[in-house]
Amino acid sequence: MQVVCLQDEALKALTDRLVEYVKAKHLVKEDKWISGEEAMQKLRISSKTTLQKLRDEGKNRFSQPEKKHILYDVDSINDYLNKHAKNTF
Repeated sequence: MQVVCLQDEALKALTDRLVEYVKAKHLVKEDKWISGEEAMQKLRISSKTTLQKLRDEGKNRFSQPEKKHILYDVDSINDYLNKHAKNTF
């Protein structure tokens, strides 16, 4: 059996490269526009009313290609979550 030792920085760099390789290899890409259910899951909310309130207040960007079909911008949701993130001490 062979044991390989790496310094913390080398291990992190190797891990980052591996993650990028796997993403590129499997073409992992998140959809730009997601359904209301997916938006609620991403925001960790369970109420459609809360999702509508966020939409009505202009907190999340959305598209309405049909009257009853609303899609939410993933980047807008991520920006909203990052805006409300609290830094550690």
